[in-house]
Amino acid sequence: MIKPHGCDTLKPLFIDDESQRNALLDEAAALPSLLLTSAAAANAVMLGGGYFTPLEGFMNLADMQSVADSLTTANGTFFPVPVVNLTKDASGFNEGDRIALKDPNVEGNPVIAIQTVARIEEVSDETLTSVAEAIFGTTDKAHPGVSTFLSHGNFLVSGPIQVLNFSYFETDFSDTFRTAVQIRNEIAERGWEKVVAFQTRNPMHRAHEELCRMAMNDLETDGILIHMLLGKLKKGDIPAEVRDDAIRKMVDAYFPENTVMITGYGFDMLYAGPREAVLHALFRQNCGCTHFIVGRDHAGVGDYYGAFDAQTIFDEKVPAGALEIEIYKADHTAYSKKLNKVVMMRDAPDHTKDDFILLSGTKVREMLGNGIAPPPEFSRPEVAQVLMDYYQSLEAETA
Repeated sequence: MIKPHGCDTLKPLFIDDESQRNALLDEAAALPSLLLTSAAAANAVMLGGGYFTPLEGFMNLADMQSVADSLTTANGTFFPVPVVNLTKDASGFNEGDRIALKDPNVEGNPVIAIQTVARIEEVSDETLTSVAEAIFGTTDKAHPGVSTFLSHGNFLVSGPIQVLNFSYFETDFSDTFRTAVQIRNEIAERGWEKVVAFQTRNPMHRAHEELCRMAMNDLETDGILIHMLLGKLKKGDIPAEVRDDAIRKMVDAYFPENTVMITGYGFDMLYAGPREAVLHALFRQNCGCTHFIVGRDHAGVGDYYGAFDAQTIFDEKVPAGALEIEIYKADHTAYSKKLNKVVMMRDAPDHTKDDFILLSGTKVREMLGNGIAPPPEFSRPEVAQVLMDYYQSLEAETA
């Protein structure tokens, strides 16, 4: 199986031993505490699950700036985005202290991890803005990733952590949430050697389904990992439980048995376009996948990124050998009325726009909200029904 990023074995920071974990929880009761941001709590979940291998905790200022500037930590480890614990108030503890990190996303704010504080550094607004520009390609606060990042605070609390639970993801998405450790183990149990991964924060329509099938066929893989983001999204995005239901119905109806793993991971969406595409590839290498699909406007939002910037970054900014996973570069896919099948647009040079069935997101949402299923060439009826039920429930709530 493909090696994890930067080391021979995965480095999950979750304390697996129950007695040790209980002892740490007892210790946490007497420690100074810090209520995390949602982003930092999600970082803790990802560190716990091994997704951020080879990191051992939250980055310091030198690492954050180095990653922003050159996609490497200060010691030269390739990493595409900073993994940080930013807060507005760090006055309750000192460098060298052990602190209890509290979860903002679970009622009662239980302890999610214990951190040994290596450094507490105050970061200027100018530095934070500079880092945001490097990661997101803009400082526009209308960008959801920028506004979120710049709202966390100016105190950077770095140091190693011991993760004690996986927040709400393990309970709310028990059938779907999986750590990188669990995914690697399941790939091994299935006997898969070559695995392609598909990232999604949306339901999967026909174009997504066929893209997965194209990648599996072109790469001759043993299977595909459909890996959905389960964390916080921007307003208007479809909730994880709805996406999960729609994707499962699609896979059950249209994919052969033992060719698809449906899983999810506990991370808040960054909407960082190219940088996030590289992060997504790193995640999937740590999961044991050999290939990763990067499509049009991957991890993008609005008009902040070019259609294929998330592909060209792998050629222009990712050093050779930095990642072992290989990228499957996909074009926009759509149903061809001429060929009666879904194709990549680059493979149909004789087509005009009118030869494809293309619907805007706004149009699709309008149809679903009115109880009208998109054409079957665009969306499978099973998927459309799940989404119609969801959008109509929203209409009922506002009626």
